[in-house]
Amino acid sequence: MNFIKDDDGKGQINKKIELIEWSSGSIFKILFYPNDLENIKVVEGKIMMPRAIFELKEELENTYKKIGVNDEENKPLFIIPTFTLSAYLKNGFYDFYNRNCDTKCLTTKIVFEDVFDYNSSANAIKILQLLGYDSISDFELHNNPEILKKYDKIIVLHNEYVSRTMFDAINSHNNVIFLFPNALYAEINVDTINKKITLIRGHNYPNSEIQNGFGWENENTHPYEFDSNCENWEFYPISNGYMLNCYPENIIWQDESFLKFLKDL
Repeated sequence: MNFIKDDDGKGQINKKIELIEWSSGSIFKILFYPNDLENIKVVEGKIMMPRAIFELKEELENTYKKIGVNDEENKPLFIIPTFTLSAYLKNGFYDFYNRNCDTKCLTTKIVFEDVFDYNSSANAIKILQLLGYDSISDFELHNNPEILKKYDKIIVLHNEYVSRTMFDAINSHNNVIFLFPNALYAEINVDTINKKITLIRGHNYPNSEIQNGFGWENENTHPYEFDSNCENWEFYPISNGYMLNCYPENIIWQDESFLKFLKDL
């Protein structure tokens, strides 16, 4: 049951909020809170669906067996990009890039709440969780990089901002699927005590000539990050796995063949 707060925000009223089903989902139910429907937008080909709620459809049980991993003994693990989420929020890195803030915005608090959006792989997170994939936050991975050795397949989302510890752990694994371009793009320092991140290098910092902060040989931001339609999606091989040639937030909830291919990689 969903609840709403009373007028002073201190308590809760035991009142169920009716979710509205959006008609665009062929594989999953797509539900919204009534007040969120007006916030669905298409911006430069990107479908922005804040707070979309995905659910499985009972009649598609056989489809989910084809594209899901619930029955697998060793499930793939994907990395939730909380650091990237934090970098994009107000008073974060992008206020510095846009010259709305000085270098103080190059240190920002790590946000763990469920406020993921297009830039932080919101749809991918929800769909992969529904299909049975294991997950770990980048904060957890930074603190326990050895965990990747327990999994046969690792999936990287739009983990644009990562620590050196994460970068080394991911690239030491022999089967990584880079599901989003622009991953592993900038190096950050992680303050685990105060739960803050600080940009060290990358994204034209500390000078405009620096793009990928790690000088990563598999850098694939341009032009793939800006192809959000993914009409000609392709996973191409690299030395320790595969990379996708487009930004899949708009197709991961509606392309069955894409999800089947991801499972079989």
